[in-house]
Amino acid sequence: MARLTRTESQARTRADLLATARDMFLTDGYAKTSLDRVAEEAGYSKGAVYSNFRTKSALCLEVLALIHETKFLELRELLDGEDGLDARLERFQGWAERTLGDVGWTLLEFEFAIVARDDPDLHAALVSSLAMMRGAVAAQLQALADSMRIVLPMSAEDAATTILSLGLGLGIQRAVDPGISAGLITDAVRAMLAASRPLPER
Repeated sequence: MARLTRTESQARTRADLLATARDMFLTDGYAKTSLDRVAEEAGYSKGAVYSNFRTKSALCLEVLALIHETKFLELRELLDGEDGLDARLERFQGWAERTLGDVGWTLLEFEFAIVARDDPDLHAALVSSLAMMRGAVAAQLQALADSMRIVLPMSAEDAATTILSLGLGLGIQRAVDPGISAGLITDAVRAMLAASRPLPER
């Protein structure tokens, strides 16, 4: 088996640390997770962690970005396809039931937002991350509207903000009371699409 190059070894170390940190942040929360504990759990030296991530907040930002990317890719795969809207929304509903209200993820987002409140740089990074998420959701909603040849009742950006706001709020409530149905967000998407108008013929 060929030896890894220095670059490949560094990339593997970083990926291992991110995966370990993700599991620990989701299980133990932000406050109880330290860079030293991540190093120990991942089987690397403290120096390996600190050379990749300057602070715990920087590491958590990357973990959250990884989670967002993973969740959005799942969602995009579910909504893509040539089958009808009902089938796609049924897949979306299944994803929402599994995802919205995940206790580890929901509480980590909430805890980290509190930590960032008094740190201007961290707050700015969170604002940027949220803007990227809104942009990704807006692009997906616009693609869905285009495939159905409809015009959304509001801009794709406003629609994305509306859906994300409902999803985040519903996630917090479901983290406390899992009995609340995630179908509310599917109903909101369906209502938004029903309020759309046909795309004008060229």
